[in-house]
Amino acid sequence: MEDMVEQLCEKYTNLSKEEIGTIRMMANMLQPLSNLEDADIFIDCPLGDGDAIVVAEAKPSGVPSSYQNSVVGMLAKQENEPAVARTFKLGIPTKQMKALTQESMSVIQSVEPIKNGSKVIGVLIREKRLDDQYATSEKLHLSKSRFETVAHALTHMVDEENWLTECIEEALLLVNQEGYVVFRNTIAKELYQDVGYCEDVLGQKYDNICLTELDQIKKDGNNSFIETKVGKYTLSIRHIHLKKEEIAFAVIIRDITWMKEQEKELILKSVAIKEMHHRVKNNLQTIASLIRLQIRRSESEETKKVLEETMNRILAIAATHQLLAQSGVDEVSIGEVITNIKNNTVRYFAKPHFDITVTLQGDDFLVDSDVATSVALVINELLQNSLKYAFEEKEKGSIWITVKKGPLYSKIEVIDNGCGFDIENRKKDRLGLNIVKTLVKDKLHGSLELKSDTTGTKAIFDFLT
Repeated sequence: MEDMVEQLCEKYTNLSKEEIGTIRMMANMLQPLSNLEDADIFIDCPLGDGDAIVVAEAKPSGVPSSYQNSVVGMLAKQENEPAVARTFKLGIPTKQMKALTQESMSVIQSVEPIKNGSKVIGVLIREKRLDDQYATSEKLHLSKSRFETVAHALTHMVDEENWLTECIEEALLLVNQEGYVVFRNTIAKELYQDVGYCEDVLGQKYDNICLTELDQIKKDGNNSFIETKVGKYTLSIRHIHLKKEEIAFAVIIRDITWMKEQEKELILKSVAIKEMHHRVKNNLQTIASLIRLQIRRSESEETKKVLEETMNRILAIAATHQLLAQSGVDEVSIGEVITNIKNNTVRYFAKPHFDITVTLQGDDFLVDSDVATSVALVINELLQNSLKYAFEEKEKGSIWITVKKGPLYSKIEVIDNGCGFDIENRKKDRLGLNIVKTLVKDKLHGSLELKSDTTGTKAIFDFLT
């Protein structure tokens, strides 16, 4: 047994030679203890991830063991053995808690820490079958007069308002000056049963059922919330010190397991959304790169022009997906979307030696990915139109993009001070204007207004937000 203990500790734990020696010494005493207690006895040592490994065992000679086979070298998962997890975490004994063995049998565990100084290097576990008669746990046997005294102290706190303690969603315990639980509501009883305690916590020493470190309670002081993990449950625990003769403090325990699971799901969804938008952005940029190569190889100016417009539309969508990938959620700032489109469009379509200023102003707010992509394409087309045609007879000019947030519909204006154009007769770039009209009507569920004269062009569209 000694060699097996040493091998397992050296292979799976971070214990020192001295600490392993202590575990070996304890292992030599397991069999007499098992026979004396008529119980299975184990030593578990901690792994780095919160679980433990069984390094030694002893089965009783006088009664049947709960185990068919040896479990030495097997994993002891914290969700299956909450008493072991509690003692490892708090460094204090844990009495009479339910556990699930490696052979999927329900047992009752009592656990004692094995320490080297203040460090918990292992735990000594006493196990009996759940259906066996096990030792009665420590209870407070109060006399009738004692109970009457406590009841009197709680008259205004509990008895007259007992309905209130049963209505709240939190578990409630009241602990007296001697450290015993003298009241618990139904939620508390059920919660402790869920985390593995077999007996009712009423009347038990609070030190034996405390679910967090006692030193941490003293450190955090009054009204502090302490978050702790007990098996598969995540609990938020609050200790409130009371100025009552008989009652030392109250304990409020809230099960926040569901909330924590939802947080994890949101994080996973956020990662998935980021990855999705990142891949879409990469694919679109790859397509844009292929089009760029084709532009360089093309000898036709008309073909180059069409390909450049197509490439810029693809890059407008890619820029939106890049922002969505960075945010990790399916919403993005409308200001960031328009800024990216503005910069890209000016880079590709502003004419050399022309002094064109593009200004973004107005409100900024979040929009979902579908709205962001459609707005990006509309802004891209309108900016392209202004940069290509508005300043043919000028060497300088300005374009203003104004965003106005509304309660139901928001509005974006794209205005330039160029030379204007005949909207009805313009046949060039019909595709661009048709794209704008289609997107505004079908995707943004809004309306488009175009005005143009010799003082410039104004495009106004609204969209549902």
